[in-house]
Parts: sequence; structure tokens; C-alpha cells
Amino acid sequence: MNNQEAQKAILVLEDGTCFQGKLLGQSGTTFGEICFNTTMTGYQEVFTDPSYFGQIVTMTTSHIGNYGVHEQDVESDQVMIKGLVCNDFSDQYFSRPRSTQNLNAYFQEQGVTGVKHIDTRALVRHIRHKGAMNAVISSEEFDQEKLLQRIKNEAPKMNGLELSSKVTTKTAYCYGEEKASYKISVLDLGVKKNILRCLSERGAYLKVFPLHATKDDLMSFNPDGIMLSNGPGDPSAMKATIKLVQDLLQTNIPMFGICLGHQILALSQGLTTYKMHNGHRGVNHPVQNLITGKSEVTSQNHGFVVSEKEVQSNENVELTHRHLNDQTVAGIKLKDRPAFSVQFHPESSAGPNDSRYLFDEFINQIKKHKK
Repeated sequence: MNNQEAQKAILVLEDGTCFQGKLLGQSGTTFGEICFNTTMTGYQEVFTDPSYFGQIVTMTTSHIGNYGVHEQDVESDQVMIKGLVCNDFSDQYFSRPRSTQNLNAYFQEQGVTGVKHIDTRALVRHIRHKGAMNAVISSEEFDQEKLLQRIKNEAPKMNGLELSSKVTTKTAYCYGEEKASYKISVLDLGVKKNILRCLSERGAYLKVFPLHATKDDLMSFNPDGIMLSNGPGDPSAMKATIKLVQDLLQTNIPMFGICLGHQILALSQGLTTYKMHNGHRGVNHPVQNLITGKSEVTSQNHGFVVSEKEVQSNENVELTHRHLNDQTVAGIKLKDRPAFSVQFHPESSAGPNDSRYLFDEFINQIKKHKK
């Protein structure tokens, strides 16, 4: 047994619920909103997804780390989660020969603190019943009252919290082949790399702009389309971004929004969003395309959702996709502009490829607009 294996760690939720476990990753104390993900594979893509910034992620799969870490499986340049909670954690990763290191070493390199040997079934049942809340993982402090006080002092509530500025690119950059058929300006709210890959594979040359870019900045690329990316935090706190999207819509250039980008598009039309009880996170979420009638299995990661009542009452917004588990809004399109969006992740990573057709639809809108 190594020193880390013997080192205790504790998970305390803001309602006082406590779980004892063992440290994984970097020794320390970390705060965030506790959530759970039902993904069975693709943990590295989850951990590096900027949409998870500010959250402690519980993986419901009983074994994590089995296939190690590989540089091709990242969705950003670093681990984005605030902490990891899991049941059994494996340092052995020989099931995938191309892996370069084990997950524990990766977390230590990235300075991420986690806790293992937790009864994740009991924890997930508790979150499902009580709802999302803040939490702390610590291998340094074990006084529960002190940790509860620190949660109150050091962990901001997700409601009203703008986080995209923490993960957006600092400077604009280009992606793809310069001689590609189409040019797309991407507003980086916390973009996953596979969104860029999916667009590039369909003949697009991209320029990715930071959160605080202006309309003139995005238009200076002479784009044929505009992409609103995924990202973390409360969309209603992003007033300047909502106004930017309203201005961009006036250009009549085709626009596609994913996850946070979907919520921002909805807010630009006067709709509202609200905090969900515990959100949708995993790669097995059923969605129905209301235009075609077909259903698809989707990858999802969101804690806020657009109000369906307001979608139904807005004459300029059409509901295009619905989540089949709880009937929440999963996609919309505008009637007076070539703009549409989905709450889920068609780029997957990790997840099924059922929804990749949405990138084709975006490119088709661009083709039609160019003609």
C-alpha cells in the first residue's frame, strides 16, 4: 500500500451529508457543485470538457481509470472539473495499449483532487432526491463543521454565476484548412475540441473568438456561419453575450448553438432559463426530433434548461427537439432567421453519434445562404 492509498479524504455536501474515502490525485481541498454523470466510458472527455468547470463530478460507473489517459481524448487543454468522486479507481490501464499514463498521475500533474472508495450509488440517490448542491473534497481538513463553513464562504452558488470567462480562449485563433469551402466564426463560451473537428471535417475553416469579442470582431472574418459553443455557468448572467447574439442575428448569417450556446440563443429571443433539480449528464439520454419524428440517443451535460412554456408562447421560436425522460426543451429554431440550437452535444466525445447530422444541417444552411 503506497502513501496515497493510505491517505484519507472526505466528501462533505452543503446539507451536512458526509462520505469517507481515500485520496486520488493531488492532495488538497477543492470546492464545487456536486453532480453525477452516467457515462460508462469516455471519462477523460468528461474531465476535460469546459462545460464542467466549477463542478465536482461523481461517476456512476463502478470502475474508473481502467483504460488510462491518452492525449487524443482531451476536449480542452486541461482538466476542467473541480474534483472527482468515484467508487473503485484503477491505476492499471493495460486494457488500452496506446494509453500513455494512468489517470491518477494525470490528476496529480493537473493539480486535481478527488476521492475514491465512495458508495456512489448512495451518493447519487441522495443528489437525485435533494438536488444539486455545493460540496467539498478534502484530504487536509476533516472537521465537518469547519468544512461546512468553508463551503458557505468559498463555494459560490451556480445560480447567477458566469463562468465562461474562466475557460474561453484568451486570443482568437484559426482552426482547419484555410482553403476550405466555408468560413465559420466560433464564439468560444467553453468550446469542446470535437465541435471544431466536426465543422472542419465538413469543409469549414474556423476562427475561434474569445467570449468578449465584439460583433465587428466576428464579422471581420467574413463568416458564412456563426457557431455558439457549449460552456459552463448560468446563461442568464451573460447579458453582454445575449446582446451580442441579438446583434449577430441581424446579419441573417446562419447560426448554430450547442448547450450554453443554445440557451444564449433562446435568451436572445426573450425566453428564460431555469436551474434544474439535478441536470442531465451522460451519454444515454433519449431525445426526439419533433420535425422528423425520429428518436436519438444523445450526450448531455447541462444544469440549466430553457422554459418550454415560453417556447410555446413565443411566435418566433419553434420547438424542434424534446428530452424524452422529462419532456424538457432539447432544441429550437427561429422562424425569421436561419438559426437553430440544441441542448445536447451532437459532437458527442464521449457519446453516440446519432446527432452528428445537425452539423450537416448547419452546413446545408450555409450553402443555401451563400447561394
